[in-house]
Amino acid sequence: MKEFENQLFLKPVTEVIKNRISIRSYKPKMLTEELKENIITFMENLSGPFSAKVRFKFVDSNILLENNQIKLGTYGMIRGASSFIVSAVENAEMNLEELGYEFEKLILYAHSLGLGTCWLGGTFKKGEFSKAMNLNSDELLPTVSPIGYPNENKNFFDSLVRLAAGSKNRKNFEDIFFNKNFETPLSEESAGIYKTALNMVRLAPSASNKQPWRIVKDDTQFHFYLDHAKGYSDNLGFDMQRIDIGIALCHFDLTAKEMGLEGSFIKRVPSIKPLNENTEYIISWTE
Repeated sequence: MKEFENQLFLKPVTEVIKNRISIRSYKPKMLTEELKENIITFMENLSGPFSAKVRFKFVDSNILLENNQIKLGTYGMIRGASSFIVSAVENAEMNLEELGYEFEKLILYAHSLGLGTCWLGGTFKKGEFSKAMNLNSDELLPTVSPIGYPNENKNFFDSLVRLAAGSKNRKNFEDIFFNKNFETPLSEESAGIYKTALNMVRLAPSASNKQPWRIVKDDTQFHFYLDHAKGYSDNLGFDMQRIDIGIALCHFDLTAKEMGLEGSFIKRVPSIKPLNENTEYIISWTE
């Protein structure tokens, strides 16, 4: 697995994270066979920190329509894409966090190859994608992503969606990271050698740009919390924001490893008063 993961680091992961944006308009051409094979190989060898099993599948919408009469759709949110990565995860503990971690690693790898992607949660035709995935009865299909060559001619549609999503707006460092408890904001200076890893969490994508992660630093331990947007996932059948936390965990973990900061995830609820009634402890990273 190490051989495949190292492909991500042909560029520094911090550079990949900083430069990656969601792409909604694509050139109408297929990936080269070499790129497709690279993506599939990386995809098939993905792993994350938790035990839930995640499945990924590379699908071509034109082939599916011709051979299986399956018509993939994204309610007009994506233009020009003919290839998608579909994900499914078993019903298990930390399953959505695992999905977020693994899928984000794949998305960052795709970006490092010059390809475009876009996280899609509630804006795709789930029934058709479930058929394409041959979804099992004990699996969820929470998210998919188009994958292809970005359309370099930015249009009004792309600009409007990006503006509506507020993708460029990020919460302040001291608003989401804390020192020892939720009463004490963490400054970048106090974050020390972990400042870069935390800033990569700040840049992580999230559903509707809610940025629901809250992290408490306790020396060399980092306690990850989810600050739920009340009612946000009520109509989805799963908690989308747990996937967001998985994405944040991926950014922190990959950056820490690149910097030589080895650590592991452990579930050990700290004796910290929650930020509010909607704040839920998820996991801790410890050196």
